[in-house]
Amino acid sequence: MIKRGSGILMHITSLPSRFGIGDFGPEAYRFADFLAETKQSCWQILPLTPTDPMHGNSPYSSASSSAISPWMLSPELMVEGGYLKESDLNSMPDFDQDKVDFGAVAEYKKALLDKAYKHFKENSHRTDFTFFCRDHAYWLDDFALFMILKRDFGGKAWNQWPVEYRDRHQDTMEKAKADHEENIQREKFIQYLCYKQWFALREYCNDRGIQLFGDIPIYVNYDSVDVWSNPQIFKLNDDKTPTFVAGVPPDYFSETGQLWGNPVYNWDVLGDSGYEWWIRRLRHNFRQFDIIRIDHFRGLVAYWEVPNGEETAINGKWVTVPVDDFFNAMLKHFFLPPIVAEDLGMITAEVRETLKKYTLPGMKILMFGFGADDPNHPYLPHNYEKNYVAYTATHDNNTVRGWFEGETNPEIRKRLFMYIGREVSSQELPWEMIRLVMASRAALTIFPMQDILCLGGETRMNRPAHGNGNWNWRMRGDSISPDVKDKLAEFTYIYNRV
Repeated sequence: MIKRGSGILMHITSLPSRFGIGDFGPEAYRFADFLAETKQSCWQILPLTPTDPMHGNSPYSSASSSAISPWMLSPELMVEGGYLKESDLNSMPDFDQDKVDFGAVAEYKKALLDKAYKHFKENSHRTDFTFFCRDHAYWLDDFALFMILKRDFGGKAWNQWPVEYRDRHQDTMEKAKADHEENIQREKFIQYLCYKQWFALREYCNDRGIQLFGDIPIYVNYDSVDVWSNPQIFKLNDDKTPTFVAGVPPDYFSETGQLWGNPVYNWDVLGDSGYEWWIRRLRHNFRQFDIIRIDHFRGLVAYWEVPNGEETAINGKWVTVPVDDFFNAMLKHFFLPPIVAEDLGMITAEVRETLKKYTLPGMKILMFGFGADDPNHPYLPHNYEKNYVAYTATHDNNTVRGWFEGETNPEIRKRLFMYIGREVSSQELPWEMIRLVMASRAALTIFPMQDILCLGGETRMNRPAHGNGNWNWRMRGDSISPDVKDKLAEFTYIYNRV
């Protein structure tokens, strides 16, 4: 059961910064101070994992479920740590302050990381680095080698590498490690810096009573170190291509369903190992975060698998997961694991029973509550139960203002105004929605920063099913006014979420 409180959804990359992208540097600490000043107890972010332009720079599509994106490294903290000189930061592009240009950021930060690694080799005491490599060897060794080999083979997916690399022949792997020792050390050094900066920020937040709320996708990318180094736990053919891929069936929103393309798990093999891979993944995330949300939680109860090669998700089928066996195994390792289930969409009785049985909080989204004239609608605040995390919106939705201005009709607006008790403008609406959610019984309330700032649809973080133009919103450094601080602190106090 989660404690009553309130927090903000704000991804690291959306923070202000003069380096083209939000990072773990001074602005992150300033944001933590803002959360503490307004009595917030939680900072929710999106996955920290490396992104790829081939996948639209989505944090939910990564080459690793364990690594951290180097683009979130703070150059200022690298200077402070002695890895860079202040003069190294002088030749900087004129970055857009409103959106992330991932390509420009990558080019700039790669050059800085080359300088930082050179300085590390020449000057640094290596005890902390050596300890980090040993402590994280369970994922770091494979990740570093995978990234080097992927570059060597021109960015091709790992199943297109020569067979001895694709299938990880032992002698080939040992030779590759020896041949690429220097580059492997560089990859490990970058992750060392990422984790050093992240854990320092987490400690700062925790010291101020702020919990870090992370997010893990249920599935991993096919072209990832996770699948390359653990092919046995996925449904793959002899040539290592997926037999089945993940998605969701046709529904009200899509006549052909959604075909995600991720390989699905072989739960029989996972069970034979005591779910070792999942336990290790959860333990890794519990080290990084105080709370984690599992995206598409229903896939841990039953999942939709589609034969690989299908163009739509229509010809799939539901496959059940040994959910009780899995959770009982998990509970042997973690007492009261701080997990929030993303249980949005078409949820079955089996999913609801699982959440109740293991007392896992689900999610409620206020803007979903006005699509029908139904006082019993589960997304209306008076119907929220205590063990939930309630939102005005998430990263996958429009902002409240954008939704009101572009996605509502007269009937929805009428129901909305009746519920609020008066007509309001699109500029006033976000705080009215925040008030409704704050006043509910839901234990934890989370608000996207765009709603706190009353921003429009042009600032939404993600448009599902749109491959480009997502994940790039940035907040300007002067956006948070004293009035916003006062209002957030006041609401948090009034509705007993301090």
